[in-house]
Amino acid sequence: MEQLSLGSGATPRDVLTGVFGYEDFRPGQEKIIDTVLTGRDCIGVMPTGAGKSLTFQIPARLLPGTVLVVSPLISLMKDQVDGLARNGFRATVINSTLDWETRRDRLRRLAAGEYELVYVAPEGLEGGLRSFLGGVRVSLVVVDEAHCISEWGHDFRPAYRRLRGLKHELGGVPILALTATATRRVAGDIIRQLGMVKPDGFKGSFFRPNLVLTAHKKGDGGGSRKDLLAYVRRRAGESGIIYVLTRKNVESLAEFLRAAGVRAVPYHAGLEDAVRARHQDAFARDEVDVVVATIAFGMGIDKSNVRYVIHREMPRSIEGYYQEIGRAGRDGLASDCILLYSWADVLAHRRLQETIDDAELRREAGRKSIAIYELAEAPGCRHQSLVARFDETIPACGTACDFCRGTSFVDLVRPVKSTPVDHPAPSHDGELFQRLRALRRALADAEGVPAYIVFSDAVLTRMAAARPTDEVGFLAVPGVGPAKLARYGEAFLRVLRAG
Repeated sequence: MEQLSLGSGATPRDVLTGVFGYEDFRPGQEKIIDTVLTGRDCIGVMPTGAGKSLTFQIPARLLPGTVLVVSPLISLMKDQVDGLARNGFRATVINSTLDWETRRDRLRRLAAGEYELVYVAPEGLEGGLRSFLGGVRVSLVVVDEAHCISEWGHDFRPAYRRLRGLKHELGGVPILALTATATRRVAGDIIRQLGMVKPDGFKGSFFRPNLVLTAHKKGDGGGSRKDLLAYVRRRAGESGIIYVLTRKNVESLAEFLRAAGVRAVPYHAGLEDAVRARHQDAFARDEVDVVVATIAFGMGIDKSNVRYVIHREMPRSIEGYYQEIGRAGRDGLASDCILLYSWADVLAHRRLQETIDDAELRREAGRKSIAIYELAEAPGCRHQSLVARFDETIPACGTACDFCRGTSFVDLVRPVKSTPVDHPAPSHDGELFQRLRALRRALADAEGVPAYIVFSDAVLTRMAAARPTDEVGFLAVPGVGPAKLARYGEAFLRVLRAG
C-alpha cells in the first residue's frame, strides 16, 4: 500500500481524518501530539483503550525521519505493524526473530529513511543496533509500557534500564513515555530513568464506563469451576480471559473447560515458546474463545473485542488489576470484569513473595496484596474506589458496577432466562453484524493477521447500524480510512448491499 499523501502543510487532524478515518481526538491525544511535534519530552498516563498508539503514529506521518518505538513484546509489535500497513504506513520490526538477510535489508532501509516507524524490543537496544541508530535520523523515541522501567511499578523489567542515556546518544531527541498505569512515584521514576528534560504530561481519566466491575468473596459461596463454566457458556462465541495464580491451576481449569466443550487454551511461562505463540495467535484470530492464564499473558495482546476478564484468584496489586481488566472492551463496547477474591489469596501471594530477595520490595509487594483485598472489600461504587487509588475523584458510576446496579456474581452465572442482568443491546442488525464478522474473519485469515487488524467489533457495529451502500458512505463510518476503503471496501459493500 503506497503512503497516502497529505501535503507538506498537513496537521494532526488531517492525519486523524484522512488516514485513520476518525473525526475527533480522544482526550489527551491532541495535547500529547502537539507536545512531541514541538520537540518536547512528554509522559502520557492513559488508560488502556484511550488510543495511546495514535499519539505517536500521527506524528510519524508528520515528522521527518523515523519514529523509534520501544515495545516489550514481539507479538504486539507484529500486530501494530500489520495494522499500520493497512492504514498505508511504512513500518517494520527489528528484533531477534529475523534471519540475517532480512535484518540487513531492514537496517539498510532504515538508514535510507524509508520507514516512518520502527519497532524494537528493549533487549535489542544494545551492541550493534544501538550504535547503528546513531547514524539514523530518529525524530522521536517512544517508550511504550514505560512503567516497566521502574522498580516501583507492578511489572518491572530490567531490560528497560538499558534505555538510560538513549536520549543523549541520539542527539537530544524527544522522548514520549506511555503507560496505562503509573502512580506519582512510578511516573517520577520513569522521568528520571529516561533522562527526560522538563517533560510536559497528560494524565487521562482512569474511569472506563464500558467495563462492568463485579467482585465476589469466594468464602461466601460461588466462584467454583462450575460457576465459571456457566458464565462462559452464557457468553458463548465471545472472547474472554480467565486469570489464575499458578501454572497448575491454569492447566486444570483449561482442561475442565475443554472437557465441557469450551474452546479454551492455557497460557503460562512454563509452556514452550511455540505453544504460547500458537495459543496467543489462536485467541487473536478468534479460533478459541477463552484463554486461561497467569499474568504472563496479556501485555502483548491488542485484541479489541475481549468481552470479559475474570480473576479467579486475586491479582498481585491494584495496578496489576487495572492493567489486566484493561484488556477487556478496548473497542468501547460493554464488557464484564469479575474479581473473585479471598484472604486465602493474600496468603498465597505472601508465600510467593518470600522468594523476593530485596526486603523493601518484598514488604511493598505484601502491602500491594493487602491493598487489592481491601479494595475488593470496600463498600460503595467500585469504579469510584478504583480510580481513587490513582488520585482521581469521580461520582458513583451509576450503572457500571455490581454495587451501583444492585447485582451480584450469582446473577451473572444464573441460567440466561432467569437473570436480571442485561448487557446493553447493540443498536444494529444482529444478522448483518454476524455476516460482516464472518467476512472479516475470512479476509484476516487470508492475510494471516488477527481479525481486529481488519476492523474492530466497534467499527463493524457502526457499519451494521449505518448500512452504507457506496464508497462515500463507507468512508463516513468512523474507523474507516482511505487505505482500508481501498483494501476492503468492495468486499464489505457487497455484504452491506445484500443486507
